[in-house]
Amino acid sequence: MQAIALDRFGGPETLALRKLPVPTIGPDEVLLRVEVAGVGEWDPFEREGGYAQMLGLAPQFPYVLGSEGAGTIVAVGGQVSRFREGDRVYALGFLNPRGGFYAEYAAVNADLVSSLPGTLTLEQAAVMGGVGITALRGLEDTLRLKQGESVMIFGASGGVGHMAVQLARRMGARVLAVASGDDGVALVERLGADAAVDGRKADVLAAARAFAPEGLDAALLAAGGEAAQQALLAVRDGGRAAYPNGVQIEPQARSAVQLSSYNGEPDAEIIGRLNRLIESGSFDVEISRTFPLAQAAEAHLALGRHHLGKLALRVT
Repeated sequence: MQAIALDRFGGPETLALRKLPVPTIGPDEVLLRVEVAGVGEWDPFEREGGYAQMLGLAPQFPYVLGSEGAGTIVAVGGQVSRFREGDRVYALGFLNPRGGFYAEYAAVNADLVSSLPGTLTLEQAAVMGGVGITALRGLEDTLRLKQGESVMIFGASGGVGHMAVQLARRMGARVLAVASGDDGVALVERLGADAAVDGRKADVLAAARAFAPEGLDAALLAAGGEAAQQALLAVRDGGRAAYPNGVQIEPQARSAVQLSSYNGEPDAEIIGRLNRLIESGSFDVEISRTFPLAQAAEAHLALGRHHLGKLALRVT
């Protein structure tokens, strides 16, 4: 099979198109013929060896990146009963030792595989798993957001953020979206944010205080920096704030605000929750650009430039 593989950790130049064996599957796995892979915001950190060092992993080279994708099941392990050959699905596999989705085939644990939810296209489903679960872990499991509460989503036009805007609205919250650029503001307004501001130009603290005069109940920070730090001052005493591990610069909050970091780890239970929320109404996954598999290095460079939502790789 064709795959983008690393022979060593490093910069985008280490991403090379290679011919590798198709992975074999275990009894609890399926073999997915990947059509589209998501390009995760966390992929460059993995490419540089950050996770291997942080978690004490012993990587096997050639190393295939990619923690999310979608396509068609072509083989099913003996213990798998939920899926059949020919099923169109999306799947997750963060740090999968069998290899990631930057390849024509991926072996994936069946618990991390799902039918396409709602009216999402295969391309949309391919890129939304990681960011959707990260958003939901933050809103529901960490912030424990309640109906009627006010929440600020900072970094709202990015991958995690634009999912969080829609999920928070489905949970019945009032959403202040802090986006990036005029196009980012237009996106989050279209996605249903109750109010939206450009974090690059606007006084975010003033906007937050106007949105919630008695203080925000909660904040989800999908991005960091000085503006995010200032915005946290609008969270009321006793309020909550959360950010996914990996956000730079790590936010700080006064002692009266409960600040938590968390991981967006996938499992069958939260995939089911995410699917149900997506299926409860119209839902959009923004893909700003799709690259051919051979241009994975360019896709990684594009992660560092202004873009909305997600980036994708067309594999087959």
